Amino acid sequence: MRCVKQVARAFALYEVLLGMAIFSVGVLVLGRSVENCLNANNLSAEQDRVRQILANRMAEIQTAPGLPDTRKETKIDTGRGEMTLIQRSEPADLKDEKDLQMNGIIHVTLSVEWTRGRLAQSKKIEFYVNRNG
Repeated sequence: MRCVKQVARAFALYEVLLGMAIFSVGVLVLGRSVENCLNANNLSAEQDRVRQILANRMAEIQTAPGLPDTRKETKIDTGRGEMTLIQRSEPADLKDEKDLQMNGIIHVTLSVEWTRGRLAQSKKIEFYVNRNG
C-alpha cells in the first residue's frame, strides 16, 4: 500500500512540474508577442511621422509663390531622433502632344533620410509644380 501512495505522489509531482514548464513557455511566448506588437507600433508611428513631414513640405511647395529651391536640406528633430528632409527641383523636360516644350513645370523630389538602429532608412516622393503665371 505504501508503495502505491509513493508512486501516486511521484506522478503528482511530475504533473505539477510539467504544468509549470508549459506555463513558463506560454509566458515567454506571450512576452515575445507583446514585444513584437510594441515594435510594430513604433514602426507605424515612425512611418506616420515621415509621411506627415513629406505631406507638409509638399503642401508648402505647392502653395508658395515663385520657384521652389533647387536644393535644400533641413534637419528635423522628431523627438525620437533626427530626420533629414532633402528637396531637389529642376525644370521638367516635358512636351505636349504637338511635341512642343512645356515651360514652367517643375519636377520636385522630396526625400527623408533617418537611421533606425544602425540601418539607414529613406522615403521619397516626386511631384510636379506648375508655375506658368
